[in-house]
Amino acid sequence: MAQAHAAAEPDQKTALENAPPLTDPSLYLNRELSLLAFQWRVLEEAQDHTNLLLERAKFLSILGSNLDEFFMVRVAGVKQQVANGVVELGPDGRSPATRMDLIRAEVARLSNQVYRFYREELLPALDAEKIFIVPIGELSGPQRAAVDRYFAQTVFAVLTPLAFDPGRPFPHMSNLSLNLAVVVADAAGQEHFARVKVPDTLPQLVPVPVDEAGKHVFIWLEDLIVANLQMLFPGLEVVSAHPFHITRDAEQAIQEIESDDLLETIEEAVWRRRFRAVVRLQVNCSMPDGLSQLLLENLELTASDVYRVDGPLDLSRLRALNVDRPDLKDRPFQPSTPPALHHGPEEDVFSAIRREDILLHHPYESFQPVVDFLVQAARDPEVLAIKMTLYRVGKNSPIVAALLEAVENGKQVAVLVELKARFDEESNIEWARALEREGVHVVYGLVGLKVHSKVAMVVRREGETIRRYVHLATGNYNATTARVYSDLCLFTANEDIGADVTDLFNYLTGYSDKKHYRKLLVAPINLQAGLTQLIAKEIELHRQGAKGHIILKANALEDPRLIEQLYEASRAGVKVDLIVRGICCLRPGVPGVSDNIRMISILGRFLEHSRIYYFRNGGLERVYLGSADLMPRNLTRRVEVLFPVENEKLVRRVRDEILATCLADNIKARVLGSDGEYAKRKISSRERHVDSQALFLSGKALH
Repeated sequence: MAQAHAAAEPDQKTALENAPPLTDPSLYLNRELSLLAFQWRVLEEAQDHTNLLLERAKFLSILGSNLDEFFMVRVAGVKQQVANGVVELGPDGRSPATRMDLIRAEVARLSNQVYRFYREELLPALDAEKIFIVPIGELSGPQRAAVDRYFAQTVFAVLTPLAFDPGRPFPHMSNLSLNLAVVVADAAGQEHFARVKVPDTLPQLVPVPVDEAGKHVFIWLEDLIVANLQMLFPGLEVVSAHPFHITRDAEQAIQEIESDDLLETIEEAVWRRRFRAVVRLQVNCSMPDGLSQLLLENLELTASDVYRVDGPLDLSRLRALNVDRPDLKDRPFQPSTPPALHHGPEEDVFSAIRREDILLHHPYESFQPVVDFLVQAARDPEVLAIKMTLYRVGKNSPIVAALLEAVENGKQVAVLVELKARFDEESNIEWARALEREGVHVVYGLVGLKVHSKVAMVVRREGETIRRYVHLATGNYNATTARVYSDLCLFTANEDIGADVTDLFNYLTGYSDKKHYRKLLVAPINLQAGLTQLIAKEIELHRQGAKGHIILKANALEDPRLIEQLYEASRAGVKVDLIVRGICCLRPGVPGVSDNIRMISILGRFLEHSRIYYFRNGGLERVYLGSADLMPRNLTRRVEVLFPVENEKLVRRVRDEILATCLADNIKARVLGSDGEYAKRKISSRERHVDSQALFLSGKALH
């Protein structure tokens, strides 16, 4: 063993000497390509035969939605840089123009694979289960008559053909709209162009009557419209009709500093989003070049912005595949409630929190205690005030209902509603106005910053004292997503945390230049510096012989300064485990740079959304949870909160149950290699199969 150790030291020294500098662009993976690599992993889940069939279709639908957002946000940003003549190289050493070329090539490669899977695997697998998505031409006479009646009675009145000619301008097309490019000829043989929007208010997969039990047949809505276009253009010949799908830039810049009313500014920004530049045109392979050229010219695109596919456009619509086949879907589950909240009739949630800090792991543990916390606060005569942040709330929110009840019961309620929550702006505007109408003190966020933290505080009178009860979370106050997102939250009555949260709300709702917090790490104030100090201390303690270990679980790792510091930790010998769901710009396993860094990404039934930051700290472990990912925007342009877990029992649970189980996953985890590629782990016959999410569901997580 001594000889082996002695031999290893020169090798390590050589690797360090030959390693590139930590700022070398080759050590930084491109963020857009990393995000596309995540989409490949989503496709793998759709292709995975161990997933139930309708869940596989769902993953393909998710992939379609993800690519839409990728173009609306990421591609739109890169295209703007190219259009503005930006030539500055990113951390990966590539210019915006080069990144755009790489994105187009990778999206084309991914799209080809997606549609091959749809045609050659998914449709045959559905057929085998008597679920058919068929061309309208394959319907029987009675079936065709039935869907034609549906068209005449329901669809026809919703459609609006829009002509394009010298007297009528090219019609506006909204973001993510699916349309038909229709060519018709008049009696003189003159051809004309018209656009027909495929209405998104109707089922995208039209059910077809069948006479066999257990059989389901669907046609795509656009096929039904094309087959009946003659009704829209009486007296004309329908020459051809081809579907197309457009994606617009959704990154509407908000000039807050020049605005007197942020609410009106956001409303206008949402409205203008419909008219932003088109960044992608998807067409079917059969669309003639002349027709696609007409679209390109009028949408102000180039040929490189066209993506041709062999199959139905906008596969996110597969979510409409609604059939009653529970055997082809994941089994429903009933979240548990932790023993700490099994209080008797004489004890309320506040007594339970006073007794000890309580950690919940959603969706495996119920979100209902969070709702109960606010409902009890609304009804408790001793509660004086409720303060909270709302980022993504969802429809029919029990959280908002509890806040409204609190106002009715005379409580002081202050809520920060983040209007700039991307794609949830309209919903949040509605909630903000509803809360304001009932007398809630509503704040709309801070100029120049997006408030992404998840914090609620209840102020309660208890005898001669005032006590603050706090809920802090990694996920949103959304009862729906709490069943499909993996998140963590903490209930505590810790006085220092309560004081910090009070200072935080004073910062959010009033004027505060506070730079120091007792327990919390708050962006953009002290969060980045706090993480930097924690990593630096781990390096220092390891050099003193304390066996450094860092575990970071996040949605994204992109910040160049933190990546460089993690490389420094690896070089010093600190063991670094990363669990990053999406973007990861760090390159693990590079000799002399990141030999001690292991990176995995977990995809499964639930969206991995929790952020956990663990530092061994020489045995005096530090664990932080919170809303912040390791991206420049989260660290410098958002209000984020990381909060400590200090109860020893809960620290052990996070370390030995949650993190250990995730790190042991060899079923749903993919390992990122030094080449930037992800691969599933190879499992030996003697090795235990570990699906972390399945173990959490079963209550048999590793300990």
